[in-house]
Formats: sequence, structure tokens, C-alpha cells
Amino acid sequence: MSENDPVLRIRGLEKEFRAGFLWRRRFKAIDKVDLEVGRGSVFGLLGPNGAGKTTLIKILLGLVRGHGGTAEVFGLPAGSSESRRRVGYLPEAHRLPNYLTGWQVMVLFGMLAGRPRKDVERRAPALLERVGMLKDAQRKVKEYSKGMQQRLGLAQALIHEPEIVFLDEPTDGVDPVGRMTIREMVQDLKEAGVTVFLNSHLLMEVEMICDRVVIMDRGRILREGTIEELTPRTGSVRFEVREIPADLEQVIDGLGDLRHTDARSFELDITGDEQIDAAIDRLRARGVTITSITPRKLSLEQSFIDLVQGERR
Repeated sequence: MSENDPVLRIRGLEKEFRAGFLWRRRFKAIDKVDLEVGRGSVFGLLGPNGAGKTTLIKILLGLVRGHGGTAEVFGLPAGSSESRRRVGYLPEAHRLPNYLTGWQVMVLFGMLAGRPRKDVERRAPALLERVGMLKDAQRKVKEYSKGMQQRLGLAQALIHEPEIVFLDEPTDGVDPVGRMTIREMVQDLKEAGVTVFLNSHLLMEVEMICDRVVIMDRGRILREGTIEELTPRTGSVRFEVREIPADLEQVIDGLGDLRHTDARSFELDITGDEQIDAAIDRLRARGVTITSITPRKLSLEQSFIDLVQGERR
């Protein structure tokens, strides 16, 4: 495959499970999904519980079979031994062998990925240092906190230098400093040309690091786009000032709806940049010192909630 070809390509993907008495009830976990993910990008997969996100990842890894449609990784059938050698994976709620030390986990998983022991031992110290686990590498996993196990899990997913990494809730149980480290590592991977496929419920994290996002529900893709496309401007502008004038409503009369005020800021519903300019001119003419002007955007969280709730209604 060429450098411009998508790393992941999915066409008409479907997966049905059976449940209930004698497995008579059927439900579609994945329903006619089409998707492409480019090389060296950070791709976010969002959706409520039961949306089909983990099933989709497991199909791409070859852990769930018997699906309809096609799923390719590096132009190869998803789950093939050749494609899996080029993939790193941090599962949600993973279980590392608790009788091993952190160092032994790195060696074991590196060798399971097909790398020689010497190569694994050469790469392991830098990765463990990067996730803040080198000083605890000789302790057993059963002594680790949840956050420590999560950071070790990320290191093992990268030990064999994969070209794409699937991260399923990578910051679950990780403290703020650890989350910042993981965000920085994701950025480093992107700059190195590695594709990161991220599934997370922490939408603020997704908004900070992802290039493109897919929102799923009930096995279907509801929307796909860049963060900018999914978080449009709301039409509201926040003005922060040195002091709110007593006659603010008269100053901005006819420029938009005044939505919120406090001692040193207010929000104004405005339809265009010309009205922003007019508001600035009027405030300055009134002697008001403006300290900042911020166009308000729809957060990814609010966009997600509106989309999912609207679809279910």
C-alpha cells in the first residue's frame, strides 16, 4: 500500500449477536458501517455504552469474527497475522499477569509480538521512563495501582513499534499528571507517523488531541468530522471587561441578545463579525476597557449529547 492509502478501510461492516432464551433474540452491534482512517492521524471513536465501539475495535483486531462487509488494516484482511504484527493494543479493563513484574510484562508482550528479547530489553527502559514506571519496573503488577497498571499497559502496547495503536479508554483511572503524559505520548506517536485509534468517554481529552472523530450509537455512525466541524460557533461572544457599565443594555441595544452578565463579563448573541466590531466600538466610546473577546463554541460533549439524544428521540 502507498503512503496515501488509508491505514483502516471499512465497507458495509455488520455484526449481529444472539441473546435471550435459546439465543433467539438477535441484535446488531455494528450496522452497515463505512469508515476510513489515514496514516499518522489521531482518530477518536465516541458513543454511549452499547454503541458498538469495542466490537468495532475487536473486529479490526481479529478478536471478533463472523461479520458481514469488509474490514482491512494496511490493505490486509483485519485480524490477519501479518496485519496484527503491525498493531498495538491497550484494551479497556485489561488484566496484566499480576505475578510478573512490570519489566517481565514488557519482555513477555514484546516477545509475543515477535520481537527478539534483546530488542525488547533495549526499548523497554525508555518506554517505562516515558510513562513514569521505570522506578517501579521491578515491582510485581499486583502491587500497582489502577493508574500504574494503565500506564504499564500503554508501554506494552508500544514495545514492538506498531504502526497503528488502538487505545480503549487509555486514561481510565489515571491521575491528571498521568493523563497529560498520555496526551503527550499520543502527540509524539502522531508526529512519528503512527496512527492512533482512540476510544474514550473523556470527551475533553478527545477534543484536545484528536484530528477526526466518529460518533456512534446503536451500531451506526451518526456523524464524522474534524473537531472544528463537530464544535461549531454558537453565535454567542463573551466579552470580558474591566468594569460593566451600568447602562450596558443601552450601549449594545440593537446588536444582539444579552444572555449573561457578571461583574466583569457578559455574553452577547451576535449574528456576524460586523456586529462584534460595532459592539467593540460602542464599548470603547463609552470608556469601557475590554480585556478579552471570545467567540463561544459548542463543546464536543454538548455536540455529542445533542446528536445522540436527537437521534434517539
